[in-house]
Amino acid sequence: MPASREPLPVVCALIMDETGRVLVARRPTHQHLGGFWEFPGGKVEPGEPTEAALVREIREELGCEVTPVRALARHRHDYGTVFIELIPYVAKLTPGSPPPKPTEHDEIKWLYVNDIKLEELAPADRLVAHELEPNGVKTPW
Repeated sequence: MPASREPLPVVCALIMDETGRVLVARRPTHQHLGGFWEFPGGKVEPGEPTEAALVREIREELGCEVTPVRALARHRHDYGTVFIELIPYVAKLTPGSPPPKPTEHDEIKWLYVNDIKLEELAPADRLVAHELEPNGVKTPW
């Protein structure tokens, strides 16, 4: 990877419910990384704060409102055609938010961390999943 190549900033949300499950979404087959599961999110616009990007992307992709709770370690991944810096946040549904619905994904589901199959996640999301506790994540609120 050339030293001058800047990564594309991408946010993702580990949206957690009160039981400690996390929401994952399956990418449509016609898109890049189609069929892989991911933590939902998307590109950060130039000049946009990452937390604002997270809230916007989740609203666009899932039709719900989230509150970022805490940032996790950032990870860089080179997909060959795109080099990203994945910026993950633990988040929760904002009180009064409608439930998430897959508007840009084939499917969504809630899973306990130990039920997530790493080989089914997009490669950059695997880096985030490795940091999660194997017996489940306690909600941080």
